[in-house]
Amino acid sequence: MSGRNIALDRTRTALTVLVVIHHAIIPYTYYGHADAQTWLGFDGVVLANDSFFMAAFYFLSGLFVWPSLRRKSTSHFLGDRALRLALPFTVAALLLMPLAYYALELRRPDHLGFGAFWWKTVTVGPWPSGPVWFVWVLLAFDVLAATIYRIAPESPAPINRLSLCGYTRPLAFFIAFAAVTTLAYVPMRLHFGVSKWFEFGPFSVQASRVLLYAACFMFGAGVGYAHSERGLLGEGNALSRQWGRWALAALAAYGVIVGLVYDRRAILPDPNMLPQWWEVTYAFAFPLFSAAMTFAVLAWFMRRENSRAPLLDAMQSSAYGIFLIHYVPVLWMQHWLLGRDINAFSKAALSLIFGLGVSWLATLALRSLPGAKRVL
Repeated sequence: MSGRNIALDRTRTALTVLVVIHHAIIPYTYYGHADAQTWLGFDGVVLANDSFFMAAFYFLSGLFVWPSLRRKSTSHFLGDRALRLALPFTVAALLLMPLAYYALELRRPDHLGFGAFWWKTVTVGPWPSGPVWFVWVLLAFDVLAATIYRIAPESPAPINRLSLCGYTRPLAFFIAFAAVTTLAYVPMRLHFGVSKWFEFGPFSVQASRVLLYAACFMFGAGVGYAHSERGLLGEGNALSRQWGRWALAALAAYGVIVGLVYDRRAILPDPNMLPQWWEVTYAFAFPLFSAAMTFAVLAWFMRRENSRAPLLDAMQSSAYGIFLIHYVPVLWMQHWLLGRDINAFSKAALSLIFGLGVSWLATLALRSLPGAKRVL
């Protein structure tokens, strides 16, 4: 895909805002136990976000890979990726994430000074990378895509043919997309469980989801491979006219997930010893919701492409910077609010407004520096 696409830009920016919302409300979830003030409804928002938005990010990221590889040499492409992904990840892992997590360290009665905390983080660990784990995994997918391009440049063609079919019949593309992502997720989920992460220093990724994310990325690459104007996301596509159907499909899959979570918390005798039927049902419901929700969000923004969205449009150029930076102000605002007699809604709202506002302003300031727009 080439050129700016307003619907895709707004989708990416909206997903970024959802990431900030996600982190702003987590301490105030009923099962989070991070703050005395909670609201059960926040659990539903966190559950929905966590079940789809990173997969949607990888799908969107894949759309532009093959056109970029055609325009540039492999070394040029990888150099650009290193500048836009490896450099920000390094800065975030070495500075931003330790600064963010130091807000949690201060809750300990015997907390370290920041210098000692930073040194312990990068030498002894643990070294959490927070939400920026997404960046290094995306870089790994880009390197894999560049390798595949050198060996088999036409490999996304079958997915692209599905995309062309999806212009008028998006269900055909959805069936293939959901089937492959389910196949990528279910065995990993049943083998590793939900809590296992592959970790090496700041490089981490949830074990059960890594192949799901790779599949989403490659399907995005297939859609963007060629003839994007006549494919699944082309102007006038059927998907944009079917937003309600995909929203209902996502709601149905989400209903299954919520029912399983309720069953685990309120009915099953031991929520830590789940029966096999529960694990299998959840493993299948998760990728179905993820795929349907991705379609619903894309359809929504494509059908409203000619409508005004001044906030999203103004934020669009800063979305990447907001994603990278927001975790610092969000965690520090939550630290400041801890123990204060304020309801969960107010605390969540303050965390969101402060986190979004500070990260947006910081991104605007950084982008004003010479050469910074190539990175942010």
